[in-house]
Amino acid sequence: MRLTSRRSRFSQAAVAVAVIALAATGCGESSTGSKTSDSASSSSGKYSGKGIGLAYDIGGKGDQSFNDAAYAGLQKAEKEFGLSGRDVEPQDNETDADKIQRLTQLAQAGYNPVIGVGFVYGPAVKEVAAKFPNTTFGIIDDESVTSKNVADMVFHEEQASYLAGVAAAKASKKAHIGFIGGVDIPLIHKFEAGYVQGAKSVNPSIKIESQYLTETPQEGGFSSPDKGKDAASGQIEAGADVLYAAAGLSGQGVISEGAAKKTWVIGVDSDQYNQSALAKYKDYILGSALKNVGGAVYDLVKSVYQGKPLSGVVRGSLSNDGVGFADSNPKYKAMTDVVAAVDKAKQDIIDGKVTVNTK
Repeated sequence: MRLTSRRSRFSQAAVAVAVIALAATGCGESSTGSKTSDSASSSSGKYSGKGIGLAYDIGGKGDQSFNDAAYAGLQKAEKEFGLSGRDVEPQDNETDADKIQRLTQLAQAGYNPVIGVGFVYGPAVKEVAAKFPNTTFGIIDDESVTSKNVADMVFHEEQASYLAGVAAAKASKKAHIGFIGGVDIPLIHKFEAGYVQGAKSVNPSIKIESQYLTETPQEGGFSSPDKGKDAASGQIEAGADVLYAAAGLSGQGVISEGAAKKTWVIGVDSDQYNQSALAKYKDYILGSALKNVGGAVYDLVKSVYQGKPLSGVVRGSLSNDGVGFADSNPKYKAMTDVVAAVDKAKQDIIDGKVTVNTK
C-alpha cells in the first residue's frame, strides 16, 4: 500500500430519499425503497417532477459519513414533501461518461432535482444540466459549474476542522496528534489546514502527523478502510494520541484502529458517534467535524418543491450551521476545558476574530 505523507498540506470530507423500486439501468446500481407515488405536486401546485434523483460519490451509501449524510437529507425531504425518488450507486473505476449517463437517465426519467454527491460529478453535471434546462441539478463540494439550473453546494470545511484541531490539542496528553486525508487534493487540504491551525492555536509547538492515503480517488483513498487502518496504526505507533480522518469510507478503518488501540479519533461529515455501524467504536469517537450535507440536499429539494429553485454557490459555514462540531459523546461533554475551548473558537470564527486557513 502506498501512502503519501505531507506535514504542510491540508483536508476533506442526515436525512435522504427512500426510493421507489426501480431497476438499475445503464451504469450504477440503484438502491431503492418505497414512498407514495411516482410523481408529486406541492400544495402550491408548482412541483410536477417524478421525485428526487441522487447519485452517490465514491464509497457509496453505507460510508457512515459523506454519502450517508446526503441520503439522510433526501429521506427527510421525501418524508416532508411526500416525494418518491431514486438513488444510484457508483461503480468501481468508472469514467465521466458513466456519470453523464447516470445523470442523464435520472433527468430523462423526470426526477427533479438531480443531485451529484461529490466534486467528481463536476464535468457530468455541467454537460447534463445544459441538456435539461428545465431540471434543477445540484452538486456537492464543487463550485465550478455555473448555470442557472445548477446549485453548487459547498462548505467551509476548514472551519469545522479548526474546531476539531482545538479539541484534539486540548484532549491530547502527549501534545502529539494526527491527520489522515483520503486523497491528496485541494478539497481535503482544507480539512488539514483548519485542523492544523486550530491545534496550533492551543499549542503552537504541538506535533502533528500528516498523511494522505492516495494521490487520486481512483486509487481508493476514499473507499478503503484497510488503508485507513494501516495509516492510523502507523500514526499511533509514532506517538499520536488523537487522530482526525477526512477520508470517507476509509475513515472507518481509522476509527476501528483507534478504538482497538484505545486512542481518540475525531469523525468527519456526519456525527459518527451516533452511526449504528460504528456503535462498537463510539467510546473512542471524541467528536465529529460536521458538514451539513444532508441539510444542503434538503434545502435544494425544498426550493425545487416550492417552485423557487436554488442556483449558484450555496455555502455552509459555522454562522449558518452548515458546518459544526458534534458533541454527542458524554465523555467529551465531561471534558469541560475542551468544550469551553471549542465553543470559544466557534464564536471567534463567527465573530470574525479568527480567519481559518484553507491551505
